[in-house]
Amino acid sequence: MIAPGARASYEFGMRSLRLILLFAVAILGCAMEGWAAPNLAPLFQDHAVLQCDKPVPIWGRAAPGEHVSVAFAGQTVGATADTDGRWIAILAPLAANAAAADLVVTGKTTVALHDIVVGEVWLCSGQSNMEFPVDGGTARQVDNAPEEVAAASYPLIRQFKVARQVSATPMETAQGDWQGCSPESVRAFTAVGYFFARDLYVRLNVPIGIVNCTCSGTPLESWMSPMALGAFPGPADGQPAAGTTAAVNPGTPASLFNGMIHPLLPYAIRGVLWYQGESDVGRASDYTEHFPALISAWRAHFGEGDFPFFWVQLAGFAWPGKESGQLWAFLREAQSKALSLPATGQAIAIDIGEIGNVQPRNKQEVGRRLALLAKAKVYSIPVDYSGPAFSRITIEGASVRVHFAFAGEGLTASGKPLQSFEAAGADHVFHSASAEIEGDTVLVESAEVRLPVAVRYAWRDAPEANLYNGAGLPAAPFRSDAW
Repeated sequence: MIAPGARASYEFGMRSLRLILLFAVAILGCAMEGWAAPNLAPLFQDHAVLQCDKPVPIWGRAAPGEHVSVAFAGQTVGATADTDGRWIAILAPLAANAAAADLVVTGKTTVALHDIVVGEVWLCSGQSNMEFPVDGGTARQVDNAPEEVAAASYPLIRQFKVARQVSATPMETAQGDWQGCSPESVRAFTAVGYFFARDLYVRLNVPIGIVNCTCSGTPLESWMSPMALGAFPGPADGQPAAGTTAAVNPGTPASLFNGMIHPLLPYAIRGVLWYQGESDVGRASDYTEHFPALISAWRAHFGEGDFPFFWVQLAGFAWPGKESGQLWAFLREAQSKALSLPATGQAIAIDIGEIGNVQPRNKQEVGRRLALLAKAKVYSIPVDYSGPAFSRITIEGASVRVHFAFAGEGLTASGKPLQSFEAAGADHVFHSASAEIEGDTVLVESAEVRLPVAVRYAWRDAPEANLYNGAGLPAAPFRSDAW
């Protein structure tokens, strides 16, 4: 016979055990339900923009062997999760459509995404100048920020901001959500990406999605995939190789690709906008090799062939009194060399930099120049998209005549004498030179160079660059030598 006190204690203990078991069963049931439900990759959320006119992969995880169907815009496609639970279904190309619709994924349970539209999706990546927001406060806001914010009512321009994440190994998931453009949300949009998207939206009248995948102060190698880095011997710039016991940080090779780009693969996109390089000034030879490798590897990882890859050549920058340095000039040249790859383009920003400010605020013009590239090269819209591009020189006695492509309706110096031209003789010593526009050429002379053999333009960290074509687009810095 159990004593009354012992019985009370026993009954209390049994009640507690039953509660614990019920709680455990509830937890297990929730876990099993979560495992059974199809889980979608991070970009598939309410308000997403899907890429038009291309096959659209939809993917995620489910229970191994589970059949999953995806229904959207009159299509239903199926997939079966593999032994690791991964599944992928591919929608046939979709026409651009601003009418919101549901995307429904059905397995053992159903997941419905709402307000999904179809249009043009651009991945915006790089370091601080791409990350720079429309209005991030007094120190980080674009020119005329109050007016830009007040006018930003474009619900069909949407941004997905990928949360910062580094990893030594490729990640499957990342945090972020899709936000329609409004005066409240636009403040956190990538400014370059927003002004690019706004320009395209006004012209194309289709939804525009921008995937903001940026991290300030980061070298190129952080964004390279392990596959791309594998083509080069040893870690770059003294950084530890990914996967070692050393702490992984945003400067570690492949850390940002693993943490921020890999979770996006293989989302259908139209192309990439890139603004990066400030952290690599002084490493032009490495950049010359690594930048094309990054572009080629990203294209391979997304599996869409040679999609457009456009970047911003670094703007003029130097600390006061240091304008005559040349390290930035050589990095700009390293960027330009990647134009040898197909479907690439470069927006020139040499004329809109700011002395002492590595993040110039005129992001509107940067976005516009990138949009001109997209209009001409992607959407077949007849617009001028390039400023004067160095073609060749001819020696005419004591003068050098510089020939240009993309001179358009003629060259101009904005009503001032041409600046930042230099000439050199066989001694390889450059001297300041005068320059005059003659039709679609520039004639360069220096009193200190009797027999010139080479010419340079804007070949300084922060030059005064005022050579434009009739479309108002600036000439890229150039040199005719390879010294």
